Amino acid sequence: MASHKPILPPAMLGILGGGQLGRMFTVAAKTMGYRVTVLDPDGNAPAAEFADVHLRAAYNDHAALKELAETCAAITTEFENVNADSMRWLAQHVPVSPSGDCLAIAQDRIQEKAWIRKAGLATAPYLALETVEDLNHDLTPYLPGILKTARLGYDGKGQVRVATAVEARAAYADLGGQPCVLEKMLPLACEVSAIVTRSNPHEVAVFPVAENRHAKGILDVSIVPAQVDAALAAQAQQMARQLAEALDYIGVLAVEFFVLDGGELVINEIAPRPHNSGHYTIDACVTSQYEQQVRAMCGLHPGRTDLLSPVVMVNLLGDVWQDDGGEPNWAVLMQAPNAHLHLYGKREARPGRKMGHYCVLADTAAAALEQAEALKDTLGT
Repeated sequence: MASHKPILPPAMLGILGGGQLGRMFTVAAKTMGYRVTVLDPDGNAPAAEFADVHLRAAYNDHAALKELAETCAAITTEFENVNADSMRWLAQHVPVSPSGDCLAIAQDRIQEKAWIRKAGLATAPYLALETVEDLNHDLTPYLPGILKTARLGYDGKGQVRVATAVEARAAYADLGGQPCVLEKMLPLACEVSAIVTRSNPHEVAVFPVAENRHAKGILDVSIVPAQVDAALAAQAQQMARQLAEALDYIGVLAVEFFVLDGGELVINEIAPRPHNSGHYTIDACVTSQYEQQVRAMCGLHPGRTDLLSPVVMVNLLGDVWQDDGGEPNWAVLMQAPNAHLHLYGKREARPGRKMGHYCVLADTAAAALEQAEALKDTLGT
């Protein structure tokens, strides 16, 4: 259901998912004067702390969906692995962004890569493995490669590096014989991401490109502006626009890229929502990616995306917490006047769990990175 009239405060907005992305969306929406209903089965969902209403139910619970449809002026989601059919049903009653169809594409790597290529954009060479018989193809063009589950993989989960056809077949069996993608490993210079907001075909804005460094498959640091050629950064922004247009996407879309040694850009994957690599926008841009999410779902013009300062964002995982659950040593970080700490309100710290992040703003990205890394070294002391 399309909305032609802008949705203004104090309308109630709904979001499926109450994790940290939902929390930051809720804060942005509340700051703008909206009310928020969060649907999340977790009684301790981080977003619920700030929401007006918390519906503690499954994402396909019909009674909860019906209440959302009856009480909310527009609905979005904080992550892609909600029920796409739930979003399709909601869209019959209230404006929904992104669409259930776009979610379904992002939920499945096979569909995702096919759509990227349909948009005329490059991916790494890949082979879709929908049944074990597909492994009978000549796998040489995709080796050495990474075998990735088609669904429910994130932060490096559901991925196995394989060097030979024998390893690929063994890994496919270890992953349960579910649909997968075998993707050729390419010589990488770095990884970058571009986050685009599309309110309608005529209202599109792209944030400055971030350079992303990972540790154990999880984003560790984002550097903005990315330390890449300006023309390449502009190309990444344009590719993000082109993909959003091809998908007829409404909302915030993150596009992750591989930068190859030769300077070519290929799309790795997409996220139909605000993204970890866009957290920096809260502190360092005219408009945050969460305000953009609100603007897009409400039919408002996207805000300006100007970068106010070079910035580095550092993820804080549960590994930084003490073994007994004690807090890290926040003292030095909290006393740095150009550092901004964001904690997600999660009750239990576990290794690999995203507990928060901080941003450091400085005159140059190099200076921000040096200080950000030095601050991280103080947290366990």
